[in-house]
Amino acid sequence: MQPLSEQEPEQQSEQKNSKVHRAQQTNTAHASKPKMEIHERMQHIGREFVDICHYIILFLISVVVVWTAGKEFFVIFQKGSADLKDILLLFIYLELLAMIGIYFKTHRLPVQFLIFIAITALSRHLVVDVQAVSDDFHLWLLATISFAIMVLSASIVILTWTAKMFGRPEDYLDDHQVTSTEHHLPSVDSTHYRK
Repeated sequence: MQPLSEQEPEQQSEQKNSKVHRAQQTNTAHASKPKMEIHERMQHIGREFVDICHYIILFLISVVVVWTAGKEFFVIFQKGSADLKDILLLFIYLELLAMIGIYFKTHRLPVQFLIFIAITALSRHLVVDVQAVSDDFHLWLLATISFAIMVLSASIVILTWTAKMFGRPEDYLDDHQVTSTEHHLPSVDSTHYRK
């Protein structure tokens, strides 16, 4: 290589530009690294905040469900007997608590439990209204409720079939979700969930 004084002015300016460009890239890389760290920390704080809010709200819902179920038990004991509508109402409370328990264990909320709760609630409504059938309106109401129960039952069959055929959404978790799942379930084998 020739000394700088002997090189042509164009080559000297190209070398200066490349040195300046390399220095800018190095500065940009160093500047973007703290920005990424701050961004990642903020995302981590946001995820933890959302998790804490979920746990607080689920705990409050659990307390309300247990309290309401306790009141229902008290009413049943005062009556001295339980009707079918009372038993179905207790099953609704049980399904709500099971759904909350599954969320605490797996960090997921299965849609099937919501459908089971809806079917139980409609069945309870159907049992209560059968005793009051007196006109065409009640007959149409009973037919509509029965049809809704059939549609919800079919949706559970479809959801179960599609989960077996195509997998569940949790089979396609991204890295953050896998890490979150591992955080809540330390015994989970994450290799199954990674893409």
